[in-house]
Amino acid sequence: MNFDYKRMIKFEHNVGDKEKKYRLYGGAALIVISIFTASILLLLIGLVLVATGFSGFCPVYAGLNKNTCCAGDSPETSDAPPEENN
Repeated sequence: MNFDYKRMIKFEHNVGDKEKKYRLYGGAALIVISIFTASILLLLIGLVLVATGFSGFCPVYAGLNKNTCCAGDSPETSDAPPEENN
């Protein structure tokens, strides 16, 4: 496995719109839960999720060369079989 530091320094957007929503909602929920349970770990995880949701950049995804930005938005990537012209 190769960790790409150069790509990580560029701060390219690598988190898609749908995943941004999930990160923001999940992070906000963890922050609220951490307030009631007084858990520092949940607070830190929630803050990281909210920060990556707002910025659109995940350093772990950058290191693993993963990109969910614009994934599944185009019709070419759908699971439906292509239509044949007769």
